Amino acid sequence: MNPVQQTTTVVRPRIGERVMAVVNRDPRTAPHGTRNDAILAVVLAAAGAGLALTDRTGRPDALGWTLLLAAYVPIVWRRRHPVLVLAAVVALVAPYHAMDNNHAAPVPATCVALYTVAVTGRPLRTILTAVAVLGVTVVAMLAVDYHQGLELLRVSGWVIATLFCGVDVRYYRQYVAAIVERAVRAERTREEEARRRVAEERLRIARDLHDLLAHSITLIGVQTSVAAHVLAADPERLDREAVAKSLDDIAETCRTARGELRTTLEVLRENDSAPGRGPLPGLGGVPDLVEAARLAGARVEQTVRVGQAAPAVGAAAYRIVQEALTNAVRHAGPEPAVQVELYEEEGALRLSVTDDGTGPTPGGTPGFGLVGMRERARSVGGTLDAGPRTGGGFGVTAVLPLTTTGEGHA
Repeated sequence: MNPVQQTTTVVRPRIGERVMAVVNRDPRTAPHGTRNDAILAVVLAAAGAGLALTDRTGRPDALGWTLLLAAYVPIVWRRRHPVLVLAAVVALVAPYHAMDNNHAAPVPATCVALYTVAVTGRPLRTILTAVAVLGVTVVAMLAVDYHQGLELLRVSGWVIATLFCGVDVRYYRQYVAAIVERAVRAERTREEEARRRVAEERLRIARDLHDLLAHSITLIGVQTSVAAHVLAADPERLDREAVAKSLDDIAETCRTARGELRTTLEVLRENDSAPGRGPLPGLGGVPDLVEAARLAGARVEQTVRVGQAAPAVGAAAYRIVQEALTNAVRHAGPEPAVQVELYEEEGALRLSVTDDGTGPTPGGTPGFGLVGMRERARSVGGTLDAGPRTGGGFGVTAVLPLTTTGEGHA
């Protein structure tokens, strides 16, 4: 025998909860509806027969018993065809009453049929049904016995009360259904919002990793090529200082990339209660980007005339310049001339990175750099254009607001 036994306690709903579940549920969609209605018809028929037997003066004869018991048979199909069932009950009950049998015996069948019509139909149909049933029954009784007709008209309040009860239950079910639908819609909205946030976070991570790794790997590749060229150019006159400088540049680039990657991974591991992600890269880091591009062989000139910008805007400008310089080093050819400009104009930060190179190879596989730059510009409410220049080369221009109301991501 297994020494560890798990016991599961089944919590059964209480009687009140079961009753409310039955009330809230649409009778047309309830499981085992026909079977339950058959049982209901038998119970009601027994109750009606009991009422008829207690009345010695109005006890029905054979035909009366036949009409009385037959009036309960249509109850079996009340959920599927409520109006037809009511019509069948009235057709059987009317001659039963006309024969002056016990008038209380068929009341359960009539009330259940009326209630079903009211709870499953629109109020207008319920009102027309009530008028038709009462009109036909009262007219028939007045034609047979004037006093019985007046008595039936007097007790017709029970018919109206039954119909109002059905209408009230119908509206209550609609109210409960509306609450459930709103709850489902709210839950669906929360799930969609969670998925949207996950997608945005994945996009931000992809941008950060692309900007970091693409820039560093490009610089390392160029610097490695320089070192390999120096080693292979003339082995007898080896320029050891040039090789050492290239290797030092590679090592520095690796250290910088490792530090930024560590910072990014630490941010990803933080939970909601952890401190913020730390200082974002900003406009102050642009000279370092320019210097790294120069070490990779590009002839870069920079003009920075920006006072102060929001951290998110500065981070976006930094990443755009980083990606633009990476593309220039990678695609513009050997020793391209690159111009970097950042300045304020009409309350906005204007950014421009242009080169005189050949640009990307036609027909090559497009990357994610331009997409990432546009996304970063849009994240702070700015715009970005990129493409070949008329006089040759490639250009990236962006207009970013100096302040932003959102919490932009680097």
